[in-house]
Amino acid sequence: ELQEKSILEPGYIKSYVPGVRENGGQYTHSAIWAIIAFATLNLNQKAIEFYKMINPINHSDNNEKALVYKVEPYVIAADVYGASNLLGRGGWTWYTGSAGWFYKVGIEDILGLNKKGETLEINPHVPKSWTTYEITYKYMDTIYNIKVMKEEKNIIMVDGKETKIINLVNDKKSHEVIVKWR
Repeated sequence: ELQEKSILEPGYIKSYVPGVRENGGQYTHSAIWAIIAFATLNLNQKAIEFYKMINPINHSDNNEKALVYKVEPYVIAADVYGASNLLGRGGWTWYTGSAGWFYKVGIEDILGLNKKGETLEINPHVPKSWTTYEITYKYMDTIYNIKVMKEEKNIIMVDGKETKIINLVNDKKSHEVIVKWR
């Protein structure tokens, strides 16, 4: 029996036709939460695969895909439909909840950059194939140029000096940060 004709009352999801939003399509909020779970479990390759999968540019990186997706390639859709007649079409673009979560999961959960009070923490969850990446972080009037590298042991260096923590200061200078992680 079709879900929308069921005697069960699961809530508003029942009003969506099959393959749309939470009823069988890509519901971006939950896809992002799955990425967070993969990163937390150190399933980094899976996290980046899912991140790429929901990235809007990958739904429209050629004319054929763009004609199916039918929404802006630079705005994440809240959902991508799974119904046969709408398969692959984006919906609910400019939906800030999905955009905010997508940005957050990329910066915080995959690249591992987290501001904790007046400090920065870097805990990468990137694929094994990534040996280095760089982040430019602006704190008030101060720039932190951060280079993250895979090495034998964990080391943090700020302006050439080894430290345990990256303290943020607004001294209007540029600081070089090197983070080595296993």
